Amino acid sequence: MCSPSFSSFSVTGADLTTERLVLRPWTPGELAAVADGPRLADWAEDFPAEGDRVIADFLTEHPEGLTAYGHRLVAERGTGQVIGSIGLFWPPSDGALEVGYGIVASRRGCGYASEATRALVEFALTAPGVDAVHATVELSNPASVRVLEKAGLRRLREDAAATARFRAVAADFTQR
Repeated sequence: MCSPSFSSFSVTGADLTTERLVLRPWTPGELAAVADGPRLADWAEDFPAEGDRVIADFLTEHPEGLTAYGHRLVAERGTGQVIGSIGLFWPPSDGALEVGYGIVASRRGCGYASEATRALVEFALTAPGVDAVHATVELSNPASVRVLEKAGLRRLREDAAATARFRAVAADFTQR
């Protein structure tokens, strides 16, 4: 049913499109619905997950996260269903942005998180003043570690808190 792909992304309006996904901005109605509203027709049966609710609350309080280089919903191109969210935490700090992501349980194992992460990281590296993207993941979550590795981020270090730090720079993506 789902086969991982890492083809390049395209930009149409505010949307980033990969072979199998559309990463699109949140609308005010979607933020409200995730926070406490009715289920929307284009949501996967297990969307929103708890992480999506946390992000919706964050974006309601911090609308600056809704910029072109901010947070997005992840939708399957084939079905149009929203299956998760992904985002960059703006503004950059020392030229770097942090990326975070979540895909609902019913769509895990399809490579969607890696495909979305790779596209958003590549896009982030086009932002003015951004020369790196990083992520921190708990080592007790090997699936998330693998997402970052498959997306092209390089492991920098592990720490005593059992987390690993990953980083991507433009050169990581132009050498391939």
